Amino acid sequence: MFVRIDAEDPQEVPSRVRRVLRGPRPEAVPTLIARACILVGLLDIAAGVFPRFRHSRMHTLAEVLPGTLGPFAAALALSSGVLLLLLAHGLRRRKRRAWRAAVVLLPFGACAQFAYRHSFLGVVIPLLLLWLLAKHRGQFDALPDPRSRWRAVANFVLVGAGSILLGLAIVSAHPRRLVGSPSLADRLEHVLYGLFGVDGPLDYAGRTSSTVATSLGALGMVTALTTIYFAFRPEHPAARLTEDDETRLRALLVKHGARDSLGHFALRRDKGVVFSPSGKAAVCYRVVSGVMLAGGDPVGDVEAWPGAIERFMDEARAHSWTPAVMGCSETGGEVWTRETGLDALELGDEAVVDVADFSLTGRAMRNVRQMVKRIERNGYETRVRRIRDLGPAELARIRRAAEDWRGTDTERGFSMALGRIGDEADSACLIATAHKSDEGEPGPYGDLKAVLHFVPWGADGVSLDLMRRDRGADPGMNELLIVAALQAAPNLGITRVSLNFAMFRSALARGEKIGAGPVLRAWRGLLVFLSRWFQIESLYKFNAKFRPRWEPRFVVYRSSKDLPRIGWAALQAEGFVTLRLPRPLRRRAPEPTPCVHRSAEQDVRAA
Repeated sequence: MFVRIDAEDPQEVPSRVRRVLRGPRPEAVPTLIARACILVGLLDIAAGVFPRFRHSRMHTLAEVLPGTLGPFAAALALSSGVLLLLLAHGLRRRKRRAWRAAVVLLPFGACAQFAYRHSFLGVVIPLLLLWLLAKHRGQFDALPDPRSRWRAVANFVLVGAGSILLGLAIVSAHPRRLVGSPSLADRLEHVLYGLFGVDGPLDYAGRTSSTVATSLGALGMVTALTTIYFAFRPEHPAARLTEDDETRLRALLVKHGARDSLGHFALRRDKGVVFSPSGKAAVCYRVVSGVMLAGGDPVGDVEAWPGAIERFMDEARAHSWTPAVMGCSETGGEVWTRETGLDALELGDEAVVDVADFSLTGRAMRNVRQMVKRIERNGYETRVRRIRDLGPAELARIRRAAEDWRGTDTERGFSMALGRIGDEADSACLIATAHKSDEGEPGPYGDLKAVLHFVPWGADGVSLDLMRRDRGADPGMNELLIVAALQAAPNLGITRVSLNFAMFRSALARGEKIGAGPVLRAWRGLLVFLSRWFQIESLYKFNAKFRPRWEPRFVVYRSSKDLPRIGWAALQAEGFVTLRLPRPLRRRAPEPTPCVHRSAEQDVRAA
């Protein structure tokens, strides 16, 4: 079948058509080579740990694989097996450095086979794998991931734990040669000493003692060398939003920011960005655990989205990252799936309140109305202003309060959070505050009791960023401030307000209705159970109080097998899962000075 394409500009050709014209990008060879490395590594480890395995029928296969090298079979088999297992993941992701390491390792295995065993097949097998790697070297072109010292820490913990377990298997694999009946503690002590190249308390008959010591020393060397490599490997910094990138994004938001309520969150400065060739659209992202996460829709002109998406996919392929999009709209999901061939799954719904339709009257709003009236009778007052209308001292006090009232050690949010308050460039953001004068000495934040922060959504809308309140304030502060923001919106030129995102909202809503099937009820029950740790049901019910319209949001992914990995990366990006040093090992931050001990001039300087 022939297809005629009439387009003078290559950018006018749909990206999926361009991929067909370029031909397929085979992924099977790296995966097969990675699996071969895993198989070789497991067989080499088994040959080095279990003596009976070396004399079984499987030894006929194991002895021709790289790693089983003459009198030093156990030590070299273990070290080679561990290294091949570590390299397999990088080879599957087409990493260039993993390819180079495998190319260096395999000739050493072939030379050792010839020198110690004079095995023809032992030379052919590694050279065959080497030939396959050389033949398909063009497929191993992925650039390194952003450098992280956590990778070195994780390598030390995981490989060290594996070395200890393998070491226990080694010292216990020669019961007939072992002198005496040592306890488990003695065996563990012997392993720990052996990993550092020191003789332990155990003793073996014949040359077994030397073999065990050599094997343990090899495991310790592998652990040390791989950890040192990850700690001092050449730096490949993570992408960050530069001043020029931020200026270009703000220009796009001025023209097209009204299209997506999450557009302003693209200005987080811990994100990278790729622009379309025309510069009229951009996709912002962050890389977490090998997943390239984009948040919301692309920024800019819809007609230029395909060019930005193409650049995003090219960047993901260049580093062998898993592409994913969190929280895109229905229009964004259609463009992403059409241009890339990815799949989309409904993730939840965004609550959007039209200011003109909002009212506290009516039976449906009775609970909110009564709560607001009760709090107002208790002496609370509200103020809704733009950031530019706040004084430096008050803005500094709000920043400190929002930081101290945060319920977790880390700031949560990625796709629907800006990560800062009161920046000079964000002067159009909206602040809603609740105040109540305390009897006696004022608190460290004066009469401030709660804060809501909104970011711009075009010229006539705002999107909720964060909600913070004093734990000692009356319940219902968030409801009070949302109502205050909605009532003040007309005077500020705001016609629509985006509230929180309700995950799996449709399943929760349909599952509680009469006639829901057993599968839907079971799914809702699981979501309610998970709500003990994640705000799933409670956030949905909170949003539903304000009678919003629900806008579906989607996650875009490559294949279903990537969903667990994407979910794990999203939990890390949103701040629900943090990989940090234990609290006793962290450097303690200095205690903040209470506001009551500061002068007004010091508050201005802090701002």
